Amino acid sequence: MSAVDLLIAAGVALLAGGINSIAGGGSLILFPVLVGLGLGTVAANVTNSVAQWPGYVGGVLGFRSEYAGQRARLVRFSVVAVLGGTLGSVLLLTTPSEAFDTVVPVLVFLASVLLAFQPLITKRLKRREDGGRTGDPAWLYVALFLATVYGGYFGGALGVILVGVLGLGLGRLKLANAMKSAISLVTASVTVVVFGIWGPVEWAYVAVCAPAALLGGFLGAKVATRIPSTPLRVLIVVFGIAVSVYLFLRG
Repeated sequence: MSAVDLLIAAGVALLAGGINSIAGGGSLILFPVLVGLGLGTVAANVTNSVAQWPGYVGGVLGFRSEYAGQRARLVRFSVVAVLGGTLGSVLLLTTPSEAFDTVVPVLVFLASVLLAFQPLITKRLKRREDGGRTGDPAWLYVALFLATVYGGYFGGALGVILVGVLGLGLGRLKLANAMKSAISLVTASVTVVVFGIWGPVEWAYVAVCAPAALLGGFLGAKVATRIPSTPLRVLIVVFGIAVSVYLFLRG
């Protein structure tokens, strides 16, 4: 890799961090760029996962007040996320790379579609708010486990999936958003450990992309209320679908 490659990756990571704060879907931007810079799809995926970890920390810090009185629930959800994220990460590293090459265009397409429907999901969940429930339904833990398996394996639009599942299970959209950030951080932390030890991570890209993503997320949060997210979301969705078509034809 050249200095120009690293500069391009850092610039896109900065953009991806900002996009995550404003509309979500930043991973759909950085992943194909890493592939375009010459990384294999598996290497690009694990490098993308590790590089974007700092952004999840910022998300959790932003929801500190929402976690009051939620310690037991956070512990339960975190255990599920550790198990699911571990299984997804192990599946990625132990199955043939050809299998990931086959499935990744579908995953990118589905992630793009989920991002497109994020406003509708959010609106519907807001209508269903009932002030919260005293207990968590058993199906919620099964759904969270499957979601975090996906998060460990690929992770694009994981936040949209988690908000949908948690919104239905908890009945409070703001709490669902807060829990989404915590579960995403735990899942991402698992992937950092697993991929960092056993995965084909390109650490030079991580070294420039991780701080750039963190800075982008911070700056994005500052301007999120001033920039209309709908046009940006449309652009990301169109880009993601184009990438999925490209990866399908490339494979």
